[in-house]
Amino acid sequence: MIKNIVFDMGRVLVDYEGDKVCKLYIEDEAERRAVTATVFDSQEWLFLDMGLLSEEEALKRMQARLQTDHAKEMAALCFLKWHEVNMKPNEEMGKVVADLKNQGYGIYLCSNASVRLLTCYQMIPGIEHFDGILFSAEVKCIKPQKEMYQHFFERFQLNPEECFFIDDLPMNIEGAKECKMDGYCFADGNIDRLKEALSQLNA
Repeated sequence: MIKNIVFDMGRVLVDYEGDKVCKLYIEDEAERRAVTATVFDSQEWLFLDMGLLSEEEALKRMQARLQTDHAKEMAALCFLKWHEVNMKPNEEMGKVVADLKNQGYGIYLCSNASVRLLTCYQMIPGIEHFDGILFSAEVKCIKPQKEMYQHFFERFQLNPEECFFIDDLPMNIEGAKECKMDGYCFADGNIDRLKEALSQLNA
């Protein structure tokens, strides 16, 4: 029997556009592409999600790969502001969360994210309904590593077979299933289809 619904954050509860902040602040297209690749498509970004680098060290490494002082300034600005610009709460998903809570489910978050999100997770729609939140940087591993799911189950003392996971990446759903937590891939962003799948739980 499913007792708990576990959500990913980016592109599930929160709409995310990786280069939006660069589009906002950088006019020159070539510079914008360079900063986007250097900051948001970087190894350092992955290390931040894994909690293996401080923000200061990550930015220093990113800037070292850029050619001009202006590009380095823009990288710092975009890095500072990304969580304010790139993410937008999906209010319709907030309604889904509230409905599930009213049905008696436990509501949890398990997301690959850096420690910065610990200071601004209040933007997650329906956050008042959540029973627990785990970000990857806290435990120095990421989905779909089995260690990430094990940390999640242990922290909140949950039985994986009683949890149902919603994520936008197939590999993260597969990783969850390998740890005995079934799930639904929300890659298409279709909320009606998601609601239909949720309505079939415990049927």
